[in-house]
Amino acid sequence: MPHVGFIDLTYHPNRHKDVIAHFYVEPEKNFEEAVNAIAGESSIGSWTDLSTLKVSVANKLKARVFQMNEKDGLVKIAYPLDLFELGSIPQFLSSVGGNIYSMKAIKNLRLVDVEFPEKYIKSFPGPAFGIAGIRKILKNENRLILGSIIKPKVGLNASEQAELSYQIWKNGIDLVKDDENLTSMTFNNFYDRVEKVLKAKKKVELETGKKKFYSCNITAEPTEMLKRAKFIKKLGGEVAMIDIISVGLAGVQFIRNQNLGLILHGHRAGHSTFSRSTKHGISMLVVAKLARLAGIDQLHTGTVVGKMDGTAEEVSTINDLLREDWGHFHKLKENWSSLKPVMPIASGGLHPGLLPGLVKILGTDLIANFGAGVHGHRNGSAAGAMACAQAAEAVVRGITLEEQAKIHPELRIALEQWM
Repeated sequence: MPHVGFIDLTYHPNRHKDVIAHFYVEPEKNFEEAVNAIAGESSIGSWTDLSTLKVSVANKLKARVFQMNEKDGLVKIAYPLDLFELGSIPQFLSSVGGNIYSMKAIKNLRLVDVEFPEKYIKSFPGPAFGIAGIRKILKNENRLILGSIIKPKVGLNASEQAELSYQIWKNGIDLVKDDENLTSMTFNNFYDRVEKVLKAKKKVELETGKKKFYSCNITAEPTEMLKRAKFIKKLGGEVAMIDIISVGLAGVQFIRNQNLGLILHGHRAGHSTFSRSTKHGISMLVVAKLARLAGIDQLHTGTVVGKMDGTAEEVSTINDLLREDWGHFHKLKENWSSLKPVMPIASGGLHPGLLPGLVKILGTDLIANFGAGVHGHRNGSAAGAMACAQAAEAVVRGITLEEQAKIHPELRIALEQWM
């Protein structure tokens, strides 16, 4: 009956053959015992020695703790790639995001980061369009993309939403989206809404000569979600929105693997239930990496300057990783990239006055989503859309919003109202 230990500080991970997980660990009692238990439970271990476990199997498949620092609680564990099913996010989460969180030896545990080898990454299709594909369809090579969530979050009927979408598209907004909790309601049926909003989109595109996006929320159980996505495609839509936490990343994979030719807009509602604590759960960085594997093209990552939690360092790190070659994540000499980059979305509490600060921190390879910052404008949603477009123009020209507001009353009123 072999005894298996999982701490090996002499081990040097093979970044081509190991999945490397970065954990923050707070033990209930003994740090070393807790770390050993985490590595064991998430690989081949159990609460006692096993007569069924061969030494050869243990040596091949066990996880190895190769770095640990009790003072700061940071631990790195290398898992042989053979422990993971290729192309399966659920199986990955069942391993390094599963039972280990329930062990009595653990007071707090957070999966801070994860490094995947090339073979694992290439087992996923990743985004169908990515940043370049989104910009090509929108005919926007490098400008900040302006988005707007329809407000109120729920309450408008399909005809009212279509008319409101038309007004803000016509006045400078590029992308209109449903809010995360608007799916198919008694007062706003999904199929009726898609038909009417896409009709309004075609009308404003003909009138303005500018391409527009409608990101419609298909979130549902998988069969219905696929039916809704196919309906969008049939009517000429380009974007489907998915609440990636409530649906689950397996649901995202399911839709991506249908190869419908739709841009997938990922909303992260609910992520803070496990990502917000700095001591426990799974970080948004890990969620973002998994979303890229699953095939999301656009992902909500935070605003820094808005109402949602998230520091400049955290959000910038996530955005940079989403945009860059995947190989850069490991800081290897090789500079390969098998998956297309993801377009970050800044959303939550934005208004025109915050746009310069947002761009300064997060750059222009970004979708800036305005909700109440458009629809709360005291002169109405059309004026709110104009104010956002005017603020974006000022950023492009390198002038202050105050200077721009001198000749644009919509922006002036927005600054008076919210700054």
